[in-house]
Amino acid sequence: MTSRRSARKMELLLELWQAYGITVLFVTHDVDEAIFLSDRILVLSERPGRVRAELRVALPRPRTRAVLTSPDFMQLKERALALLFDTQPGASAQARG
Repeated sequence: MTSRRSARKMELLLELWQAYGITVLFVTHDVDEAIFLSDRILVLSERPGRVRAELRVALPRPRTRAVLTSPDFMQLKERALALLFDTQPGASAQARG
């Protein structure tokens, strides 16, 4: 899916959520998508899948594409990726050996 189409899909999902005000359980492998759409993210471990961590997303709503490059968004993304790849936030691949 192209970046433009993916961004539009996320915006449409947010519009539906706002219109109906219901709880949604959304499963994704895309970290940006998870942060953009969620108030809460559960990061799972590899097999057997267990909840490894819970991240609270306190980004303001309504969310626009501009949030995708905000410092708060990037900090959450770095933390989520560190959990997924078992690294410390900010650690480079070279530092891990």
